[in-house]
Amino acid sequence: MAGRDLRALFSTNDPGLQAAEAFTNRQMQWDLVATALTGHLRRTADPGFDVEDLQAPRENVMVFHGVGGIGKTTLSRKIEAALGGAGQRPAQWGEPAWAGERLLPVRIDLARSAGTSFEDLLLTIRAALSTLGRPLPAFDVALRRYWEQRHPAEPLEEYLHRGGLMGRFGKALPQQMQSAMADVAQALLLPGTVGTAVGQLAGALVRALRERRRTVRALARCTRLADLLEADPDLEALSFYPHLLAWELAQLPADKRVTPVVLLDTFEDVGDRTHRDLERLIQRVVWLMPNAFFIVTGRSRLQWADPAVQGQLDYTGPAAWPGLAAPASAVPAARTAGATARGRGWQVLVGDFSPEDCDDYLARRLSHGGQPLISSGIRQVITGRSHGLPLYLDLSVLRFLEIRRTREPAPSDFDHDFGALIARTLSDLTPDERHVLRSVSLLDAFDLPLATAAAGLPREAPAQRLIERPFVRENAFGLWPYHLHGLIRSTIRSADDATDDAWTDRDWQRAAQRALAALGNQWATAEATGPDRALLAGCLRQGLPLARDFGLELGWLAHAAWAYVSDSVWEPIAPPARPGSTDGLETPADALVELLAALARRQHEHRSVTASRLTAVTASGLLPADLHEMGVYYLAKAHRDLGDSAASRHGMRLVADGGGRLAPAARRGLAHLARLAGDFPTAYDTARTLGWAGRQHRVEGDILWPHGDMDRAAAAYAAARDQAEQHGVAGERATSQAQRALALAFTDPDTADDELHLAEQLLTGLDLRATTLTVKIAALARDAGTPRCLDTARDLRAESHDAGITAAQAALELAIAFHHAVLDEQDKIRAVIDRLRELARTGDYAYNADIAHYMGGLPLTEPSTTRWLEPEETVRRRWHTLVTDRRHLGIRLP
Repeated sequence: MAGRDLRALFSTNDPGLQAAEAFTNRQMQWDLVATALTGHLRRTADPGFDVEDLQAPRENVMVFHGVGGIGKTTLSRKIEAALGGAGQRPAQWGEPAWAGERLLPVRIDLARSAGTSFEDLLLTIRAALSTLGRPLPAFDVALRRYWEQRHPAEPLEEYLHRGGLMGRFGKALPQQMQSAMADVAQALLLPGTVGTAVGQLAGALVRALRERRRTVRALARCTRLADLLEADPDLEALSFYPHLLAWELAQLPADKRVTPVVLLDTFEDVGDRTHRDLERLIQRVVWLMPNAFFIVTGRSRLQWADPAVQGQLDYTGPAAWPGLAAPASAVPAARTAGATARGRGWQVLVGDFSPEDCDDYLARRLSHGGQPLISSGIRQVITGRSHGLPLYLDLSVLRFLEIRRTREPAPSDFDHDFGALIARTLSDLTPDERHVLRSVSLLDAFDLPLATAAAGLPREAPAQRLIERPFVRENAFGLWPYHLHGLIRSTIRSADDATDDAWTDRDWQRAAQRALAALGNQWATAEATGPDRALLAGCLRQGLPLARDFGLELGWLAHAAWAYVSDSVWEPIAPPARPGSTDGLETPADALVELLAALARRQHEHRSVTASRLTAVTASGLLPADLHEMGVYYLAKAHRDLGDSAASRHGMRLVADGGGRLAPAARRGLAHLARLAGDFPTAYDTARTLGWAGRQHRVEGDILWPHGDMDRAAAAYAAARDQAEQHGVAGERATSQAQRALALAFTDPDTADDELHLAEQLLTGLDLRATTLTVKIAALARDAGTPRCLDTARDLRAESHDAGITAAQAALELAIAFHHAVLDEQDKIRAVIDRLRELARTGDYAYNADIAHYMGGLPLTEPSTTRWLEPEETVRRRWHTLVTDRRHLGIRLP
């Protein structure tokens, strides 16, 4: 499971250091290899299988692809070892289903640094087969003829020795080839030594095959041997000789039968997608050897099943390579985070390590005295930054050893990006693909049009090629389907880039401007055909950090901010804090980010926090006038929720007098403030002037229900809800329905059930804290008089207090008072009245204490300051009637 890590070993003088090349379990990948290989063995054992069938689809290849540094080469080596013998197979990988079959694994490194040519590839496969201990005459004669013609001054034996193949597979191959030549010469009754007459022997063999002589009957069964021997012995002809190897393997007796498993590593170095000469030759090997199994590892999936490469390769399309074809389903499984098979076949993404695997890997890489040398704190930091990429773990281990030479490493030393990752990622990309990659690193997610526009290119082709790379992940159900591997993105954005085409700061600035404009164009185009809330939120989430981090003008973001607040949905859109930034606001983009973040977070923070954040925004003076007005308005709303009516009234008056977009809403705010002060006539007169923009019907309902006029209040709320639905404002629709449910909860529990159910449905997908509290309070009022009524009262009281929403606290206390009044618990009603008076200490909400007196049939202990729309006795009678009507309903069963 672990070998010696020589790089780490030679990085220290510490004799006690144990440096091991840890192999973290790749159980899923091994399971896929086992499944694919088992299926291959089953197909080749079928009596109808024919190696000379050149038209049958090929399912003898699988591909492991992934980003550079993900561990593909290590996986390839481990698979080779595991296939070579049970002693090399990790115990957790288990016993494979082919235990009785003979496999011959041969791994070939196609990396440029290895200098592997096509000749080397074929010679390696043949050398591996020399372990069978017998010649393969059809192939050996053809290969010997080729070598004599192409390399007359270089004996094959010397080449094999110099290339290391004899040392790797033994010295049997030259003798086997000589034996094959001698056997053929003897069958043809040729005189003299064979080694100097390869051409003569090949010619004689062709004539004998054409004449169907009995002496060459065995070789005559290879129907294409004569054609191959007659062809000019060049590289093109050589690439068809694997057919002869496949035929020879098929002739082996059952007790000698073997299945070669050829592992082709670093396939990305075979060539690029423009020049496929070597790839074409290798593809022929795979096609012409259907009884061998090939495991390809590289950075990209094989495109052999793509009809678009027809003409560049010999065998293309999904009919030829069903195992390499994209799946028919909407989710391309091999492009997602897990390592799974694609469709029927095998294009497998080598996934990132899990956090547990990362920690285990780091713990076992370096040890001292049997204990992990890298502390758990450092391992945690490295794991968090690695995004599961093994190469990052390796680089971090070397950094650990480098720091350890002079001092003890600390976790803060590993909050670090490695520029080497950039070079590794860019090494096999075209200049245009590099340009697109850097451009989309500015984006959380993207599609082809967005990537192309962000890169400023006139065509989509480079972006199309880029998304086929393994460091681009796909979520078919995302707003934008593609995103970069997390570590690759962060490294490109933040690490020192030493590549020749590294971007300057000005390059990044221009790219950010292009990306921001592209997002705005996408949103504007969609908005022209109708509102798209998801796209709006997505564009804001990506656009706001671009404008903030690069100091860009707001542009379309200002218009989008208004669209965002208009629906009162408040999904989170704030970007993460900028690394190394201070808390101060320096640019309009800073201020807009903080404004929208405060508005969204107010659903989860105490209103005092919201007020503090909005105060900082409005005091900065950075926003344009209309957005500054937005800040002032919502600051006034926060002050109202906190019970600071004077400050709220001041802000609302400023906005209302300004006549801007929020002027109707500010007039509504002034109506609310009049209601909270108990001045219902003024509130009602103002409400009747508001219209839809000022939410007139909802404000009227808010005025009518404190009067106990629940039917009219419910009708007003229903009208507000329907009007909001007509205008497509989801937040207003849910808020009006919640208020309707609250009004009806005091009159008819059965009707309230239905209204509450609808309110909960309308709240689905929305983030409205105050409205959610209203629904919960309405449920409590619905259950007034029952044992379960107060089950949630304590939690609701804490929740509304934590939110800092005085209106919710007052409504909750009224619902509790209603419960106690139904049960005629006057002492408990008086306790509620005391709490209501405490909430009204600023002068607002005083009428709620009056209502609690009315429900309990209690006289007012002091003169009321409330100005009702009707005589006080009428309001008292309505509320007391609601209590007596609930008593007459009896105790509702749970």
